[in-house]
Amino acid sequence: MQMELHTGIDLAVALIQQDNLPDLLKTATRQLENAFGLTRCWALELDLSGRTLHCSDLAEQGEFDCGDFSHPFAHVLQTGKARELTRAASYRLDHVGFQALFEASDRARSLWLEPLTGNDGRTLGVLVLCRDEPDWDGITGQPLYCGLRQLLVHQWITQLQSRDQVWQRRLLKRSLDHLHDAETVRTRCEQLARTLVGNSQAMTSLRAQIVRAAGSQLSVLVQGETGCGKDVVARGIHELSDRADGPMVVVNCAAIPDTLLESELFGHTRGAFSGADHDKQGLLAQANGGTLFLDEIGDMPLALQSKLLRVLESRQFRPLGAREEQHSDFRLVAATHQPLQAGIEDGSFRRDLFYRLSQFPLRVTPLRERPDDLEALSRHFIRLYTEREGSGPMGISSHALHLLAGYDFPGNVRELRNIIEMACLQTPGGDDIQPEVLRINDLFEESDGWISAPWDARDRNPVDLPVVEEIRDLKAAAQAFEAAIIRERLRQYAGNRAQAAESLGLPKRTLAHKCLKYQVTES
Repeated sequence: MQMELHTGIDLAVALIQQDNLPDLLKTATRQLENAFGLTRCWALELDLSGRTLHCSDLAEQGEFDCGDFSHPFAHVLQTGKARELTRAASYRLDHVGFQALFEASDRARSLWLEPLTGNDGRTLGVLVLCRDEPDWDGITGQPLYCGLRQLLVHQWITQLQSRDQVWQRRLLKRSLDHLHDAETVRTRCEQLARTLVGNSQAMTSLRAQIVRAAGSQLSVLVQGETGCGKDVVARGIHELSDRADGPMVVVNCAAIPDTLLESELFGHTRGAFSGADHDKQGLLAQANGGTLFLDEIGDMPLALQSKLLRVLESRQFRPLGAREEQHSDFRLVAATHQPLQAGIEDGSFRRDLFYRLSQFPLRVTPLRERPDDLEALSRHFIRLYTEREGSGPMGISSHALHLLAGYDFPGNVRELRNIIEMACLQTPGGDDIQPEVLRINDLFEESDGWISAPWDARDRNPVDLPVVEEIRDLKAAAQAFEAAIIRERLRQYAGNRAQAAESLGLPKRTLAHKCLKYQVTES
């Protein structure tokens, strides 16, 4: 009796010391084998579906599908009662998994299958005992066996509860991380909105995509029409990434001659070609640790595309004339206004390179498709002009915004900026930009080397100006342009400054000041 008590205490301590379920089940089955002379013993864990038993200690067959009610394990689970299975009966069972277990038991003459259930009625799994002697009552009726089984069930439930708590903590952490990530995205989107301006849904979505792209190492392909701000997108990706402290190397593939582009990208050694009188580090090497921005990638020569593809796959390259390859750890952002799919079809752009570039594709919506952004962009450009020049307009009038809204902006945001800056030049400091000073391209008509422009919707009398190519002093040209408009408007209203000022959207005092400044008379 004392020996049994001593053995029971040792076994109980060993079970309590296990800090995870697999080790607990393995320790318990080994204890049962040693304590009761079993040939083999396994503890099969029932999954949450209640249909599948698992055992990590079975190498060949660690999973048993109990959906078939003829399976002996299914019978035990359904009835909740233990049963004996003889060798003869085992031979007759045609379940592949069970036959593998039977072979692993060294073909024991008798198997004892016993369900393990907690106090709450939850079935934890099935205990499988194997031996050649069929006297199971002599084992299962012993207090030591009953105590070990009860302690195993208790520890099993404790491990499950601990695992559930760990899972809940992980779930909570994921939820908090998600909230943190959402807050990070929101903060970075607000930061990005300072340069990538616009309140439209298209721009809001684009900023969120840029933040996500910046958080990855995927190659980004920015597509959009000329002047829509693809370079601003690329800059945002770099500055929000973990490479922000590294260089951002910009390569305009359309601006560099084909004969020089490879040398610019890869670099060269002295004597690599005629005129190479010194070693030159390529832009790929310069981008190490940072971002390589390939603008207008659609203009890259086909021969160089294949070399670029290899670089993107290995980050290895060889300068012209060099014998050894170099490595550059850069993140690639490419941009194009060209439809690369059409280039793939006509053979001018490699399909495999396109897929390698567009791991994270971004599209910048044309300005004409997001008129809601006109006011924010206009005020943004007015602020930039004022900061640069030291003075400028206060804002832009609703009439001027209405005029802008009717224009298609083929040059997109870049064209809007040019229009706004020209208008800023012609608007007194502190005033709002008015429709008359908006030089919108589709309102111009060329005639005999001079430009006639209908500056007011109510009066389309032309104002003659020299062609753009003849202008050498922008400030003087802008002042002459403004003086010509004022002179024409005074002529229209027979010298009445009040009416002329009202038609131009100017205070009468401002018009008088400009007349004095430009020496404009009412005649």
